[in-house]
Amino acid sequence: MAENKFNTEENIARCVPMGKLQSVIGGKWKILILWYVSFYKVQRFGELMRRLDGITQSTLTKQLRELERDGFLHREIYKEIPPKVEYSLTEFGASFIPVLQTMMTWSETYLCPDWQNPYEKETPQK
Repeated sequence: MAENKFNTEENIARCVPMGKLQSVIGGKWKILILWYVSFYKVQRFGELMRRLDGITQSTLTKQLRELERDGFLHREIYKEIPPKVEYSLTEFGASFIPVLQTMMTWSETYLCPDWQNPYEKETPQK
């Protein structure tokens, strides 16, 4: 039988991989930031501010910087007036898309069963 590195109570209690994941995506807005950037491919700061109802400018700046530092986001600065900054997923960030999609599917099924996705393609009538 293969040895499970989480087979003792002590190791289960301090599951390093899940703890690391929580530390990276644990910010209140990070999952939504990643979701919007993955869905729209590129997002500007102001677009994210409008989509994330209730977030402050300083919090958005902080969480974007953390996601950039952790390798999820690429920040492109355009030298123009007014300044323009766009965020997109890095290759590492794009590897997280299946996790986001699984979370979305689970939430639709168990937390929001009556929610109608406005972006879902309609099925043709037969």
